[in-house]
Amino acid sequence: MATAKKAAPKKAAKKSARKPNAAFMAPLMPGDKLAAVIGDKAAPRTEIVKKIWDYIKKNNLQDSKNKRMINADAKLKPLFGKDQVSMFDLAKIVNDNIKK
Repeated sequence: MATAKKAAPKKAAKKSARKPNAAFMAPLMPGDKLAAVIGDKAAPRTEIVKKIWDYIKKNNLQDSKNKRMINADAKLKPLFGKDQVSMFDLAKIVNDNIKK
């Protein structure tokens, strides 16, 4: 006779109560070039990047052919230093334009 194997009861997945990293939540003061785009109030790094993306989307500055590229307008050109940057460069640009 073949014995039927009982399926082991599945353990309930634990929900991890991860706290956000304090370094990401620390308020940072934007430099003059960055403040021209997002305002001059201190904000966490995540909010700064979000505000830049809001500005880019509001002004339709994502390149239509290559969505990874961001075209600079009059406000972004001093911040970027060139006419077009990759979206992957945003973190470095933010880091270079905050007051330490």
